[in-house]
Amino acid sequence: MRDHEPAPSLHGDRRLSTKEAAELLGVKPETVYAYVSRGQLSSRRVPGGRGSTFDAKEVETLARRNKRESGGSSGSGGELSVRTRITLIDADRYYFRGVDATELAARHSYEEIAEWLWTGRMLPGTTFSAPDTSVAVARRAVDSLPEHASPTDRLRVAAIAAAAADPLRFDLSEDAVLGTARVLIPTLVAALPPVRIGHRDEGSLAERLWARLSARAADEASLRVLDTALGLLVDHDLAASTLAVRVAASARAHAYAAVSAGLGVLEGPLHGAASGLAHRLLNDVLEQGDAGPVIADELRAGRRIPGLGHRLYHGEDPRARALFALLEEIPRAEPALLAARDVVATTARHTPLHANVDLALAVLTASSGMPATAGETIFAVARTAGWIAHALEEYGERPLRMRPSGLYVGAKPPQPLPE
Repeated sequence: MRDHEPAPSLHGDRRLSTKEAAELLGVKPETVYAYVSRGQLSSRRVPGGRGSTFDAKEVETLARRNKRESGGSSGSGGELSVRTRITLIDADRYYFRGVDATELAARHSYEEIAEWLWTGRMLPGTTFSAPDTSVAVARRAVDSLPEHASPTDRLRVAAIAAAAADPLRFDLSEDAVLGTARVLIPTLVAALPPVRIGHRDEGSLAERLWARLSARAADEASLRVLDTALGLLVDHDLAASTLAVRVAASARAHAYAAVSAGLGVLEGPLHGAASGLAHRLLNDVLEQGDAGPVIADELRAGRRIPGLGHRLYHGEDPRARALFALLEEIPRAEPALLAARDVVATTARHTPLHANVDLALAVLTASSGMPATAGETIFAVARTAGWIAHALEEYGERPLRMRPSGLYVGAKPPQPLPE
């Protein structure tokens, strides 16, 4: 069907070609066959040919349902619902493609979990590396920033620079996007200035990232905590930054631009930067030796206590629980762990809030000689893999479906022209 021809008329037992079905559904031809494999559409082989045909009424019904599900509300508070097969959060646990995420992070590296999230395949021993040309471009761009630039500033600039150097960035096929992801993540890490003098970029992504967060040599237990943190933070359903990524991908922005959109949202104090606030809180508790006066000062100033509570969990954040268990095996983390427990216990007198992953990240960063911004860096690097997974999923959906309607509440027209 040519671009200028009208959409097919769905009458009788008319059958549609793959291209016609894809256009009616607003998806790629590959997605049409994915619908078939899921049992949402039936197909019939063309006699003597290689293609398939689809029942027009069936396609129309699926198109109506997709439009209703992607553009409607969740039925609770008018929130936007987006179908996804990536992460499920249920009963104080969360799952990646149906597998318990905390168990995955305990048994597999960050890179392996990223591949699992992207492809549904577990590839033991997977590591990410970036070509020297990509790293050099990103480093030059990052080095041009002022010293006070935040980690997220650096990561966002690195992503933009890497995009500008990639002439194939507009190829949104799955293989191309996966190739971009496997290069972009290590490029982001390599673009950050190293803290340890004489460090060589070798080993796992966690090892390379550690050298950019702490001047201390990393022991095996510490690297395990960092790698586990990266794996636990890969994705967390439709957090604000992830929604921004899906909006960008819905408009068919390339993967670098989609990641840049996520990084822009991540910098907010209520999202990726929250662990930095918890880090400073722990340092204050460690300095004073008691959480009581520190919590009192926070409440007196009208601030919420960072590192506590999560709207998706009634009990303790499972990510925090997993990290605390590993941190207990590191002797130097004991003072920060005790300070964190003091914060939780002191605050519980006022309101029973449990520790979240930001508090656990704060214990890791405060006990490892890392700056307060380190948690934000860990969060951003980790979540990049999840953003890529969501972008890939969105590229298979109808373009521009992430377009809610505005509810105008301004002055009723017509109004006189302003003088």
